[in-house]
Amino acid sequence: MRGKVFWALLLLFPLGVAFSSLFVGRYPVGFGEVVGALLGFKGVPPVIRTLVLNVRLPRALAAALVGLDLALAGAAFQGIFRNPLVDSRILGVSSGAAFGAALALLSGVPWQLIDGVSFLFGVLAVGLVILVARRFGGTVLVLVISGILVGSLFSALLGAIKYMADPLDVLPAITYWLLGSLSGARWGNVWKLLPVSLLGAGALMLIRWRLDLLSLDEREAASLGVNVRRLRTGVVLLGTLLVASAVSQAGMIGWIGLITPHAARAVVGPGHTRVLPLAAAMGASFLLLLDLVSRCAMQSEIPLGVLTGILGVPAFLLIFMRYLVKGGGWL
Repeated sequence: MRGKVFWALLLLFPLGVAFSSLFVGRYPVGFGEVVGALLGFKGVPPVIRTLVLNVRLPRALAAALVGLDLALAGAAFQGIFRNPLVDSRILGVSSGAAFGAALALLSGVPWQLIDGVSFLFGVLAVGLVILVARRFGGTVLVLVISGILVGSLFSALLGAIKYMADPLDVLPAITYWLLGSLSGARWGNVWKLLPVSLLGAGALMLIRWRLDLLSLDEREAASLGVNVRRLRTGVVLLGTLLVASAVSQAGMIGWIGLITPHAARAVVGPGHTRVLPLAAAMGASFLLLLDLVSRCAMQSEIPLGVLTGILGVPAFLLIFMRYLVKGGGWL
């Protein structure tokens, strides 16, 4: 019974944070006004109704979905690479998506299509990684090296885009996008995130027990009926879809895919049956809380990438030092 209560509280926590975020901001809104706006009661001022339903609610949902996507992808990547220090950047997804967005901004693509271009280049980056890895054996080491090379290539191309961009117009837009933000999140962003989040999360949850088998030797896993290379490729593609979708809608927000799976593993152990749902709940809650800090701590919004970097670097240092003390094994 205690276990059920524990899981219920942890998984419902993001909903509580999302609901609380509807009250908080530069323009405070009362409990009755929020509930009235959500339930469609009459008597709620139109300004309040618009603020709650068309600004804060979609922003909260977008933050939850982005955090969920990044956390699930990070947990999946850490599982297939058998390393708690891995996140989505190891496969070049973020670099590819960032290059796509910068290229779209430089080319004058309508803003409604920028996220689509970013998503396509994120998928393209991992497609190149998988293509190179398969050509040279498809082992974990080859996959990681391929990801580093492709990520470096797209980072260099991104530098070229920034060098060519107009410093008074396009360059500030690229720089701001790269820092990560949900200030412009509306219902359109939610509808773009939702199907990918449902597909990726649902598929990962269906194969969650198979991820545990990747901790075994390939021959042992094969003896249990698991095609390791096919499973690894499928998980990489699912994680890529989640990360590319998140980056295309919110920009570059790092560290969530590293910190939250590790925190979930510390609470419930290494089994992916429990790690995946808990990491998803933690990722959604974490980004919701950071978004509240982002829009309330100062007069102007703090980019989310800055906040995650401030928290992520010391957390990574702590994880890395413990990793070394343990001799390179799981924490």
